[in-house]
Amino acid sequence: MSHLETDNVYDVIGIGLGPFNLGLAALIEEGTQLKTLFLEQKPEFEWHGGLLIEETTLQVPFLADVVTMVNPKSHYSFLNYLHEMDRLYKFYFLERFHIPRREYNHYCKWVSKQLSNCQFETRVESIEHDKTQQLFKIETIQMKTGKNNIFYAKDVVLGVGSSPVMPASLKAQEGKDLFHSAQFLHHRERLREANSITVIGSGQSAAEVFLELLKEQPNYQYKLDWFTRSKGFHPMEYSKLGLEHFSPEYINYFYKLPQSVKDVQLPKQDLLYKGISAQTISDIYDMLYEHSIGGGNPDVRLLAKTEVTEVEKTENGFTAYCNQWEQNEMFKHKSEVIIAATGYSHPIPPFIKNLESIINWDQEARYQITHDYELKLKELTDNRLFVQNGEMHTHGVGAPDLGLGAYRNAVIINKLAQKEVYPVCKRNVFQQFGVHT
Repeated sequence: MSHLETDNVYDVIGIGLGPFNLGLAALIEEGTQLKTLFLEQKPEFEWHGGLLIEETTLQVPFLADVVTMVNPKSHYSFLNYLHEMDRLYKFYFLERFHIPRREYNHYCKWVSKQLSNCQFETRVESIEHDKTQQLFKIETIQMKTGKNNIFYAKDVVLGVGSSPVMPASLKAQEGKDLFHSAQFLHHRERLREANSITVIGSGQSAAEVFLELLKEQPNYQYKLDWFTRSKGFHPMEYSKLGLEHFSPEYINYFYKLPQSVKDVQLPKQDLLYKGISAQTISDIYDMLYEHSIGGGNPDVRLLAKTEVTEVEKTENGFTAYCNQWEQNEMFKHKSEVIIAATGYSHPIPPFIKNLESIINWDQEARYQITHDYELKLKELTDNRLFVQNGEMHTHGVGAPDLGLGAYRNAVIINKLAQKEVYPVCKRNVFQQFGVHT
């Protein structure tokens, strides 16, 4: 490796800087001597920027910051952020466990600006495995200048996050008047000019978008519809024993199940992570009630069990062809603007194309992943690929949960450093998930 012993060779390179890889960067910098670099194509940290609606909160407690659950003493904790921002007493008087989403985003920005191992405005173009040097070769481009750079790493952590999903029935019409909820705030002014708006979906994003539109409806007088193919506008499971599914113990239990059992079980667990918070449902009902005072009749419709099967462009918007599947009744619905709150997926990033031949894929063309979040490779090598939030099919519903991010990072760091940098607690919940603990 003699001719590569330069500044561009690293122990670990992380690709993507969402909350999970940001936490990894912070915990590595504080707890190890590893030489690391984390690359992100955005100009600065931004977490779901199109959905940073005022008064929306995280669905997990503030302890689910990027470090606290494995290192409460960290400089990068949310409480220390409040201290540095001179907001600790304000938060103390607020007496809330769930923090504003906008503040969580600002907190993560604060962390990223203090770390020396985070590099923004850098897009990864390709990765290949250099067998001779026993390193991953990573080609990048600087977004501002167009300059190409090459970095080398012994190990790589993929943290590229999720991508908005637009169903095939809507995809052909995607544009300024039909867009994913991830872009909601970017279309705010257009929505205020519309005569009719339809929200499609039943998760937290759909509910938050609908509530925000409902708040502004008296001022802008648009017709407002909310359709979901789900059975109803149901709350997310948030009981204390239900929350124990987001624990290291449940990960361990789920990981050991046969893959066929996992694939059957996961779709049945939607309400553990896909439902609407009870508070948001309450706020929507209260707002509808407020608008109906004194005989008011807001032009609003909520309709569950309804699937949008096709959308056609018209002169004044769209015609949606819908099916109320329980009644088996088709109907047409006209709307000037359609917002698709239709979720996210975790696609295989195109830049790993050159590695596809050495990665072990399962029968559904998904990563095969070890218990310690390492991708299984076909070739014996000292170089490792780890994944963040791409392992729901192997590790269960906790994969996208912010509260488990620090735990997963502790596991990865201990593997990278080949020693226990951050102890992982063995007993975190009261219930037992399987016969054998």
